[in-house]
Amino acid sequence: MPTKKPSAAYSEASIKVLKGLEPVKQRPGMYTRTENPLHIIQEVIDNSSDEALGGYGRQITVTLHADHSVSVEDDGRGIPFGLHPDEGVPVIEIVYTRLHAGGKFDKAAGGAYTFSGGLHGVGVSVTNALSSKLDVTVWRDGKVAKIGFSNGDVVRPLEVRAAEKGEKRSGTCVTALPDPKYFDSSNVPLGELQRLLRSKAVLLPGVEVTLVIEKTGERQSWKYEDGLRGYLLEGMAGSDLLIPLFEGERYAESARTTEDAFAEGEGAAWVVAWSEEGPLTRESYVNLIPTPAGGTHEAGLRDGLFQAVKSFVELHNLQPKGVKLLAEDVFARVSFVLSAKVLDPQFQGQIKERLNSRDAVKLISSYVKPALELWLNHHVEHGRKLAELVIKQAQARTRAGQKIEKRKSSGVAVLPGKLTDCESTDISRNELFLVEGDSAGGSAKMGRDKEYQAILPLRGKVLNTWETERDRLFANNEVHDISVAIGVDPHNPDDEGDLSNLRYGKICILSDADVDGAHIQVLLLTLFFKHFPQLIERGNVYVARPPLFRVDAPARGKKPAQKLYALDEGELEAILDKLRKDGVRESQWSISRFKGLGEMSAEQLWDTTMNPDTRRLMPVALGELDYDSTVSRMTMLMGKGEAAARRSWLEEKGNEVEADI
Repeated sequence: MPTKKPSAAYSEASIKVLKGLEPVKQRPGMYTRTENPLHIIQEVIDNSSDEALGGYGRQITVTLHADHSVSVEDDGRGIPFGLHPDEGVPVIEIVYTRLHAGGKFDKAAGGAYTFSGGLHGVGVSVTNALSSKLDVTVWRDGKVAKIGFSNGDVVRPLEVRAAEKGEKRSGTCVTALPDPKYFDSSNVPLGELQRLLRSKAVLLPGVEVTLVIEKTGERQSWKYEDGLRGYLLEGMAGSDLLIPLFEGERYAESARTTEDAFAEGEGAAWVVAWSEEGPLTRESYVNLIPTPAGGTHEAGLRDGLFQAVKSFVELHNLQPKGVKLLAEDVFARVSFVLSAKVLDPQFQGQIKERLNSRDAVKLISSYVKPALELWLNHHVEHGRKLAELVIKQAQARTRAGQKIEKRKSSGVAVLPGKLTDCESTDISRNELFLVEGDSAGGSAKMGRDKEYQAILPLRGKVLNTWETERDRLFANNEVHDISVAIGVDPHNPDDEGDLSNLRYGKICILSDADVDGAHIQVLLLTLFFKHFPQLIERGNVYVARPPLFRVDAPARGKKPAQKLYALDEGELEAILDKLRKDGVRESQWSISRFKGLGEMSAEQLWDTTMNPDTRRLMPVALGELDYDSTVSRMTMLMGKGEAAARRSWLEEKGNEVEADI
């Protein structure tokens, strides 16, 4: 346990309240990438792109100036510069100086930005905070408005004059000089900027995107009348297509007419290509924002392609005996460009590299699957060629799996009867869920993907095994069943630990999100840390995080009624705060607290806790304490003769607990 240091004076005056843009300046890495300023410039480019996405602009010009400043100019509607009705401050000033302000929160029908990427409410205010100089010029309503900032503060107040003859009718020009003290390099990487601008042109067919480099006089323009198709073919130059491109586009017409109640306008455009060899091109976007880390929209595309190809193979009896197709077989040689439109996207982190919105899996999959099924059955010769490629991939994967299985098959114990095993023998994919209680085990069995997910229900509390001798462990049925199911015998930390018969790459503890569930987690973690330490060291043990609350929110604007899940009180408050911002009254939503996993339907448990695309799974590893210190701490917490030590520790640390009453 760390020793206490003599503390400096800690009083009411020690609490510092960060105002305005101070949080961004103090912790820029929480809001943007700090390797270089490209992302804060991208925030400005995204605003111009959102105007074009809404149909209000046809040109975007980005200029790299000799002094390292960057200008972004568009011919959109122009940022409003009148006084805000509630704040009494020019709107343009609010947009650039306040973190949670902007037109993109307005999601109601006819909102300024029904579909947009900048939904965190930080956007260009972060650009302003991290720029030593930022100037904005707006053309709108026959007037020209100018305002100047430095380090996030107004240094030249708003000036408005009448537009002169021949001046631009509408649009915005932002010139920002990123402050080098916040970035490892003050230069905007030219290659990345070019790729970003080219992708904007691809996703906005008919919109011209131009880059001007002042120092060299170079000027590049991109304009793709054929959009995604041309972009993908350009990226795949040199690769032979197995079959013609599969392309499509579909958006929900109205929440009332769609079976899954997607918001009007939600959907995607996609172009997909299969090739037998050569490099793959894979790019995805959400409301024009690049998502290099993928996310739930890519998962939906993968699922839709897989289901359609599988259906075609089954319909035409093409599947060889003993070969099972998986999504990875269909996706292995796929190149694609996917542009999704999601009304209220949830991204991972401020830099929006990955989409986390759960609904996006179903949204994209339900539009891609029928389109590809129809296409394959209209072009049966192409379908057969594709099926041949996919079956080859599946056979190669099966052969590799069989080689591994032969080495591991000798001497395997009889598996416990209550284990519902998975079909796959690929240890890298297989997952075992240790589920609290029979009722939850039932939901988990129905909701799981039986291909690679196994369920072992645990009855009652597991034995506290911290002081149990190794040769007495198997006297406890639960511990015996866990050991046999995972295929690993108990071992010491110093032992090599024979993991050659390990049957699952991920062993996931799935218990209720309450105090009893936390207790079961601790008992199982004690078992693994004490008697299966190699599994902890190799990263095989995980804790699943089911939600504690469900919020039923009413339909609002174009967004249909939703079921929103929260892991804890903090997430619940964040969800409610967002609903308030969206104009939902407290009387309109209802909050349910899950008493246990058994209350969840199979579909809810899958969506929130077991689906790899939408779940939250916490890997278990040693934390700040080293191994010996961890053993000492665990002895104090779990040892039978340590009641006095536990009592004094609880008295000292008890005030830090967040009680779940």
